[in-house]
Amino acid sequence: MKRVHVLVRGMVQGVGFRAFVRRHAKRLGVKGFVRNLPDGFTVEVVAEGPDDAIEQLISIVRKGPPGAIVEDVDIEYEEPKNEFNDFDILY
Repeated sequence: MKRVHVLVRGMVQGVGFRAFVRRHAKRLGVKGFVRNLPDGFTVEVVAEGPDDAIEQLISIVRKGPPGAIVEDVDIEYEEPKNEFNDFDILY
């Protein structure tokens, strides 16, 4: 089990990035959340799941959906807290 905190910067707001991440996270069986940060160019992802699923999600997030331009990705691994029941888009 792994937990990751990811900050994705670039043209990642207003391009369907959150829905893209949620769709893939659910497919991979990952729980957590994705949200836009108020700076207008950062999306935050917090995810927990099996090691391989988390690594796959990170690869997917690095690319983003069509229309997104990912300029930078900060990844921080954390201790799993098992606090999520689903993968949500936070507003």
